Amino acid sequence: MSDQFELTARARARAGTSLVRRLRREGDVPAVLYGGGKDNLSIAINHDVLFHSLQKEAFHSAIIVINTDGNKEQAILRDVVRHPHKSAILHADFQRVEETRVLVMSLPIHFTGEEECAGVKTSGGIISRLMTEVEISCLPKDLPESLELDVSALNLNESLHLSDIALPEGVNITTLMHDENNEHDHAVVAVMPPKISAVAEEQEDTGQAPEETEQAEGGGAHGRND
Repeated sequence: MSDQFELTARARARAGTSLVRRLRREGDVPAVLYGGGKDNLSIAINHDVLFHSLQKEAFHSAIIVINTDGNKEQAILRDVVRHPHKSAILHADFQRVEETRVLVMSLPIHFTGEEECAGVKTSGGIISRLMTEVEISCLPKDLPESLELDVSALNLNESLHLSDIALPEGVNITTLMHDENNEHDHAVVAVMPPKISAVAEEQEDTGQAPEETEQAEGGGAHGRND
């Protein structure tokens, strides 16, 4: 299960542009807590506390305790609206968590064994991360912070797929749950051959820069005809 975070909030008026602006001037972020068979609750959270929490990867996939005026409820972060030009949070949505109801959310993929990867060490390949997160479903008690995929055994031109991710008990990848023909077992990471351009190869063979090669062959695009 993910690390648990707690945010202190206070109830606020539901609507009103002037009220929202005042909240932001006072250093708070307007937010909404919804779901769980209850009415939507408009809340305000300290901007700096939320801003620094959002900088932690685990916060985005964690069960968060929202403490609103002494009433604690479990929730997950569903959406964040950021200012387009400033380092500021404008709004946040949190969804209540029910212990017996399955969650569907995206988790980050952490790649391990990159330094030991066979295709890189022996063949000079390049690791290409084709996916960095994956959608999973599970009960709140089984929610992991992230998923790991070991790439150490990958050779050149080989790849690992969604089905290669080791899942904790009770966790499923949503796209594979009813994928009987493996049509959605997408590649997650691959080891690709190094890309060397023709110009780079020529430069390496001749010891000349591309401009020098061009001038040697034809006087360059701006050569004079005296």
